[in-house]
Formats: sequence, structure tokens, C-alpha cells
Amino acid sequence: MEERIVLVDEQGNDIGYDEKLKVHLEGKLHKAFSIFIFNNKKKLLLQKRAADKYHSGGMWTNTCCSHQRENESFYEALHRRLKEEVGFDCDLKELGRFVYRAEFNNGLIEHELDYVYIGEYDGEPEVNPNEIEEWKWVELEELKKDVVNNPSKYTCWLKPALEKVLEYLNK
Repeated sequence: MEERIVLVDEQGNDIGYDEKLKVHLEGKLHKAFSIFIFNNKKKLLLQKRAADKYHSGGMWTNTCCSHQRENESFYEALHRRLKEEVGFDCDLKELGRFVYRAEFNNGLIEHELDYVYIGEYDGEPEVNPNEIEEWKWVELEELKKDVVNNPSKYTCWLKPALEKVLEYLNK
């Protein structure tokens, strides 16, 4: 079954739907989200994407990220994906959004209006091995340094999304 995701304009208005792979082949601007989950020790849950993901496989990124599907609210998409990827759900707070465009060696293009969310969870994740090959709790300072020193280990959206989180936490 094809997965249809939400297309948007630069202002974030929904303008239609299209098949996920086609959207990524043609580089159409679409709605996405990046979720950052912290524990009560202020450590971030980081995931290493499964090696066989359609792009950015084997790279480290934020706790959870995905797209809203057709006939699904954004709220439903956020909580569905948390449960699918890390096996839990929690309250989330929106921190902001940004647009980015990245071309990958396999011909796919990410062109996203990415909404950044933050939440808290203190248990251990039950990760989906089809999505995540490894996970860890990390100190933010350690992550900030490693993203600068080893950018090729991380997804292209992690750094701009992390900036939204740091802006919020430093208020």
C-alpha cells in the first residue's frame, strides 16, 4: 500500500498529498517532524537509523522523525510514530520549524518543512529494529561537540533541529 504524505507551501499551508517515494524523488516540499525526548537526567535519547532505511541509514539522529500521512492529523502522526519507533508515548511541546533541502547519493531529495518537538520520558525504549539499529542516552554538550567534529555521523536535519532545542532550553 502506498503511503501518501502532506505537501506544503513555504508558509506551512497544506496544499495536497502525494506518494512518499515520489515526493522524495522529485524533491517536493512536504511536512515532517523531529522529536527530541529527554529523561529526568536531561539526557537526550538518540537513535542510529537502521542501515537499510531509504536514506541516511546507519546515521545518528534525534529520537524520532517522520511525516504526517493523508487522513491523519499532525497530532496523530507525532504519537503514532513515537510508538512505532521507540515503543512509548509522551506529551510533546512544539519548539518551532525550519525548511531544509538535501540531496542524497541514491537520487532521493529531502525537502522538508520540519516541525521540532520536545518531550520527556524516563523508561527504556522498546525500539523497532526495522527503524533503529542502535540507541543511547547522551549529554547535550557531548552531542553538540560531536556534531561539529564528526558531522558525517549525523543526519542532515539533526543540526538545524538541535538548534531549535538549544534555543528553547537556553531561554
